[in-house]
Amino acid sequence: MTKGWRVYGQRRVAPLLVLGFASGLPLALTSGTLQAWATVEQVSLQSIGFLTLAGTAYTLKFLWAPLVDRYAPPWLGRRRGWVFLTQWLLAASIAAMGFFTPGSQLEVLALLAVWVAFLSATQDIAFDAYSTDVLRTDERAAGAALKVMGYRLAMVVSGGLALIMADQWLGWGRTYMVMGVLMAISSLATLWAPEPERVTQAPRSLQLAVVEPLREFFGRSGAWTILLLIVLYKLGDAFAGALSTTFLIRGAGFDVTEVGMVNKVFGLVATIIGALAGGGLMTRLGLYRALMLFGALQAVSNFGYWVLAVTPPHLYSMAAVVAIENLCGGLGTAAFVALLMALCQQQFSATQFALLSALSAVGRIYLAGPLTPVLVKHLGWPGFFVITIAIALPGLALLWRMRGLIMRLDEQQPA
Repeated sequence: MTKGWRVYGQRRVAPLLVLGFASGLPLALTSGTLQAWATVEQVSLQSIGFLTLAGTAYTLKFLWAPLVDRYAPPWLGRRRGWVFLTQWLLAASIAAMGFFTPGSQLEVLALLAVWVAFLSATQDIAFDAYSTDVLRTDERAAGAALKVMGYRLAMVVSGGLALIMADQWLGWGRTYMVMGVLMAISSLATLWAPEPERVTQAPRSLQLAVVEPLREFFGRSGAWTILLLIVLYKLGDAFAGALSTTFLIRGAGFDVTEVGMVNKVFGLVATIIGALAGGGLMTRLGLYRALMLFGALQAVSNFGYWVLAVTPPHLYSMAAVVAIENLCGGLGTAAFVALLMALCQQQFSATQFALLSALSAVGRIYLAGPLTPVLVKHLGWPGFFVITIAIALPGLALLWRMRGLIMRLDEQQPA
């Protein structure tokens, strides 16, 4: 077994940092950063809330995941070929968003955001399948940690750093073009990443690619309960983060540069610590205890936003809240990704991981996005953030109820 810090340097593990970065880069550009841009240009709060529906592709990606399982571009193997293709299409599409503005061209920009989200979801299908296939069992915790670390680093770059670049240096349009260039550069990691040691054959037909992953998964004991857990586990976190950028600017009274700087500096440090700590702690705690501990921490971290909502704006308090949120959110996501990888059977890993991860986005897209403006309107920001802590509790209760199943899953992970 690969032990200690050496696991992070393994050829199968190390590229996941950059590939995770490429996976996370588009999300903020179609959500938080786009929210900030729309907020600055005085777009209504309701319109900003419904911009989150651009991410619908993340919840529906299981519909075309069988195509990724069944077919592959004629380069770089069954998984990396799709990753490389979508990365270059994303690079061009993200750059194209820079030619429009939400103040006067919101509809066109929203359509582009939907297209970027579709490409990003397709990249996620292939990347998640690749990481599930390439990692050995004892590398999954470290691999999941690096995926989360890369993903959250990308959120800092396309979130915090992008806000500073747009507000102080380049303007919004050129900032999106720079993000497109970063996506193109990230594709080099796809060329470096190795093929899995054991390459399984693709399903013999598209029909089998659609039917067999579902038949295999739902044939397991407790399958429906697992699906419910996946929907609920990060629901409180999703509500707290749905309009977090708008809250910091409009609700808490910080300016765009302050929000960007804090996200960039403190978010970056907390992300690195959280991801590396998550990989190490999961190895010692096991999957169930890591999920429970990290899930509780990510729920409690929402209390920091309540503090910001009821106190005068102060840079240090925002820095502390952002750091704690990134740390706890990174820990929770690392354990959650490890759970999803453990649930996948290699031949159908694209479809199964896509189905499971799409379910995890249901709350963020269909509940948190549209309902957050309504809750804020009726409860105010302080009351809303108290409610987000309560929203996290059902997922933790279900996890406790399923502890036996999760422990067995940790001991007998699917090959």
